[in-house]
Amino acid sequence: MSAYLIANVEVSNPEQYKQYQEFSSIAMKTHNVKVLVRGGETIALEGTAPVRTVVMEFDTLEQAQAFHDSEEYRRARKAREGAAKMTMYVVQGL
Repeated sequence: MSAYLIANVEVSNPEQYKQYQEFSSIAMKTHNVKVLVRGGETIALEGTAPVRTVVMEFDTLEQAQAFHDSEEYRRARKAREGAAKMTMYVVQGL
């Protein structure tokens, strides 16, 4: 069953965040991640919309967890420290 990793991001240091984007792109390619949303315009229909949203599709919850825990993505997370606040979760699809 598909799983979707969703991240809501508030970037505080755009220059440093570029390094995170570079490393996270490498991690996504390494793990064959299907990126459905990466930034783009957001319009709040109810409540407050996040500043930046990322949605990635995986075949299973386990694959999403493996991506998050991978050495490649750990490198990206380290590069992001101090550059952005992120809420990230994975949800199982239908």
